[in-house]
Amino acid sequence: MRIRIFSTPAAAARGLAAEVAGTIGANPRLVLGLATGRTPIPFYQQLIARSRAVDLDWSSVATFNLDEFLGIGADDRRSYRVFMERHLFDHLDVSSRRIHFLNGRARDVEAECRRYERAIRRAGGIDLQILGLGANGHIGFNEPGTSLIARTHRVRLRPATRRANAAMFDGRAAAVPREALSMGMATILRARRIVLLATGAAKARCVARVVEGPLTTRVPASLLQLHGNAEIWLDRAAARALSRLPAAP
Repeated sequence: MRIRIFSTPAAAARGLAAEVAGTIGANPRLVLGLATGRTPIPFYQQLIARSRAVDLDWSSVATFNLDEFLGIGADDRRSYRVFMERHLFDHLDVSSRRIHFLNGRARDVEAECRRYERAIRRAGGIDLQILGLGANGHIGFNEPGTSLIARTHRVRLRPATRRANAAMFDGRAAAVPREALSMGMATILRARRIVLLATGAAKARCVARVVEGPLTTRVPASLLQLHGNAEIWLDRAAARALSRLPAAP
């Protein structure tokens, strides 16, 4: 994996926003995989600013979000769909027909997971997948375990993951759904290019396990080592536990 280290989280967000905007400029029909959580918010803010500055055309871009809480509807303020609308889509000219989410209120969960896989295939696959990193090494909602599910699936969330999402539920971890829908690891690894963004000292030990540790389902993000075009973008704090550090831009 290629590692890029930036001086601050803001510098990493600006750099990634410039990279994504340039990629869309070169390929206006880009299929873009997107993540939620606190870490990508500065990136989305910078991406909006960059898009406006260069008058970037988003009308033909397709997006697929990684995951959604089970039992949470698209219009629920706690949903990842509303999160993405608030932090990105409401500020860009992305066609609503080209924005894709998992339906957390689907009656038939397995059918919904199959539908999402078909939608990704019909779009031609994901060109660029943006990932965040859970403190326990999860990406999407692929939680650590003795095995991982390859395709989009239903998952039971670990207590640590529910606590990490408590802010969306008025600070109450107990209110966070116990289950979610998520792209699987094979779905993620099929993306043509992957960029994982991790910032802050709290992620440092996990980043070191992802980059320098063994491949293990106990650290799902470590499977990115198998990808031929995966990058990890870090600030200095998140990189502090790495044994070998490239220079920060």
